[in-house]
Amino acid sequence: MGIVPQEAIRQVQSLMDQVEEPLKRTFQNVHQGYLVETLLVDCLNWRVHNEIDNILAKPIIPAELYRAVRDSQLVGVSGYTKEGLPVFAIGVGLSTYDKASVNYYVQSHIQINEYRDCVILPSASKKYGRPITTCVKVLDMTGLKISALSQIKLMTLISTIDDLNYPEKTNTYYIVNVPYIFSACWKVVKPLLQERTRKKVQVLPGCGRDELLKIMDHASLPHFCRKEGSGSSRHAENSQENCYSLDHPFHQQLYNYIKQQSLIREPIEPIKQGSVHVDLPEPAPEGTEIAKTIESELHKFGNGNGLPPSLDALKIADN
Repeated sequence: MGIVPQEAIRQVQSLMDQVEEPLKRTFQNVHQGYLVETLLVDCLNWRVHNEIDNILAKPIIPAELYRAVRDSQLVGVSGYTKEGLPVFAIGVGLSTYDKASVNYYVQSHIQINEYRDCVILPSASKKYGRPITTCVKVLDMTGLKISALSQIKLMTLISTIDDLNYPEKTNTYYIVNVPYIFSACWKVVKPLLQERTRKKVQVLPGCGRDELLKIMDHASLPHFCRKEGSGSSRHAENSQENCYSLDHPFHQQLYNYIKQQSLIREPIEPIKQGSVHVDLPEPAPEGTEIAKTIESELHKFGNGNGLPPSLDALKIADN
């Protein structure tokens, strides 16, 4: 993000001082006191129209449904980098998104974004004594197969929400446990990415442990990066270390925070079951093109086991 002139910042501040609620409150929730680092204005109407400022007061219930979402949308926070940036782990290859409706997965994703921006980043800024407004993401590709075709639409939708309403929140994307199928797709997708996005992506060898240890301590490594050759898992030996698990401290704190907020906002009326319906944006043209390219490449791997046809034949011959 380029440097914002101080005069422009003063003008925006002056204008926002004249804005009435609820726009003023949603703007404060977005920039969290760091106007220079997160000068985001375009998404305000989207936030107000979809009541995003209240989404952390709308738990996914019953608990069994929330657990089903967590078990099929693998995401969590494993720790912090040495510079204080939160480390988000995402199980791209093993996420199935098949236990709830699209609206529940979108609601869950936005809640994690809002918890990051309203709780995790301000807390890190206070702890490290400087503005911390971005995170790093470690994307685990273990288990990526042809079945990923069914997830592309939803993943493109979630990416579009982030691009339009949470831009520049990720410092670096580290991609680990890469199967052949991803390597083949990456070769054709990489040139389609915008340069600023391309510069943020680093594909690491193996589980990425050695490279990631340069920027974070061992305790902050996602569980799937701690042992070379172990790949990813939905369940680590210790649920406290598996950042995907609902029993992990991050998800326990997030879940309890949402329940507390729901009691503060709606102390009388009982919480009703039902997903939050958010206006779903049309994917940007470049996003649609990337999705079609990935789909085309995945179709070439019709055997679905992550190996190109030639290598698959060799594997069968060896057996």
